[in-house]
Amino acid sequence: MLAKIYCVSTIDLMKNSVSSSKVSRRKFGKVAASAAATAFGFQFIPSRAWGNLTKPTLVGIGIGGKGSTDIKKSEEAGFHVIGLVDVVDAAKLPSSAANHRRMRGMVEIRQKYPNVPFWTDYREMLAELGDKVDAVTVSTPDHHHFHASVMAMRAGKHVYCQKPLTHGIWEARMMARVAAETGVKTQMGNQAHANNHLRRCVELIRAGIIGKVREVHTWTNRPIWPQGFARPPQKEATPEWLDWNQWIGPAGWVDYNENIAPFAWRGWWEFGTGALGDMACHIMDMPFWAIMPGSPKNVQGTQAGATDISPPINSKIVWEFGPNAHTHSRGFRFHWYDGYVDAHFDRETWQLVKKSEEYNHPPAAVMDRRPFSDYGSVIVGENGKLFFDRFRNTWVVNPTSAIDGFAWPAKSIPRATGEDNYKEWLDAIEGKVVKGQSDFEYAGPFTETILLGVLAQRVPNEKLQWDAENMEVVGRPELKPHIRRDYRQGWGVDADMRSALGALF
Repeated sequence: MLAKIYCVSTIDLMKNSVSSSKVSRRKFGKVAASAAATAFGFQFIPSRAWGNLTKPTLVGIGIGGKGSTDIKKSEEAGFHVIGLVDVVDAAKLPSSAANHRRMRGMVEIRQKYPNVPFWTDYREMLAELGDKVDAVTVSTPDHHHFHASVMAMRAGKHVYCQKPLTHGIWEARMMARVAAETGVKTQMGNQAHANNHLRRCVELIRAGIIGKVREVHTWTNRPIWPQGFARPPQKEATPEWLDWNQWIGPAGWVDYNENIAPFAWRGWWEFGTGALGDMACHIMDMPFWAIMPGSPKNVQGTQAGATDISPPINSKIVWEFGPNAHTHSRGFRFHWYDGYVDAHFDRETWQLVKKSEEYNHPPAAVMDRRPFSDYGSVIVGENGKLFFDRFRNTWVVNPTSAIDGFAWPAKSIPRATGEDNYKEWLDAIEGKVVKGQSDFEYAGPFTETILLGVLAQRVPNEKLQWDAENMEVVGRPELKPHIRRDYRQGWGVDADMRSALGALF
């Protein structure tokens, strides 16, 4: 019954979504009719099944930066691109802006698909295309991931969403739930998840190559974008090629300035999740997947440079988990380190300025005197350590005696076609595999854990006890707005969804 409630409420969600847009009554009628058919139990049939196309159809939501890669890689995997969505209309860019390195991807995508329809609002796209589109990539700033993905899933679209899966903890929980209830095929954009060597290391850790896990240490030298500022930059005139109202979307309003978009939004609590949200879905992925620890018991962070509006310049986070089959009987700790230790924010240049190349990283004793790279992970077990780099298949176990007599396990995790998570997503859609291995069933809880670390950055030096069932920090009701945020007018979750999910969340 719950799945039907989701489908019926699609009508209300779309009604709310398009009420302030330019979608006509005729266009809305198509969406409502399609949603109603789903509500009454009709199976979603992709457009290619009617003989219109030989490939599943795809719309790219967000076409700049990683978005351009997601669209190109999806097409290479076997999708047919039929629509593009972005708040920047690259066709209107003056040459001075079109040649900017942050804009080139958008310009190239528009030039590659000159006859493909373009929108600045994904709500309008979903209303207009209806069942003509089978799947979407969501490659927007973090604060749009939830809305774009949920609207697409509830309209029957398969979704590939960039990392982190969501901007907020509650959103991550709901994304996993909506994916499960709608039955669409999903994938999060942590591309190395599809690498054979990463999947092999997951199997080896589970098989006990270093014994039961005691600790995990992961790190990055990022942020490399501005963070730690105390007030917004001065208001500037919004360019005619940018739909700034749509860029802000569900988040709190901030006046336009080129130092916010298209790149530096990661350094805003309101729009991004800082270095932790940006990089942890890559770097923490292998050990988290290997252990599958469930929800943490608590999390604690230390940081430098955070303000009311911006994440820290550097930080350290520790999550404590209970035991499972892969860990020590007392559980284990998961450590995260980020940022240059002596960097500071320079308001004149709106940049982070660092005095040296020293960044937060694990103690030397953890590394066994091995050299540091800009990012990496160390999994510490009872019998040894595994050193891992997601881009290299030259993982190392120390001491080497740990593998003496080790029974090398058979492969237990399906390998992705071409070690490509876009192809794996397509294989799932076409029924060649059951699911993508970084689908929202996995990515939701993983992102939720990471975002608990982001929450800990807001209240440093305090151990936050996490009540996963009630989705709250024990004894800290004032933190609820950081777990489940309020949305800007016109972007709220519809009443039917609130009613259907109230008991679950």
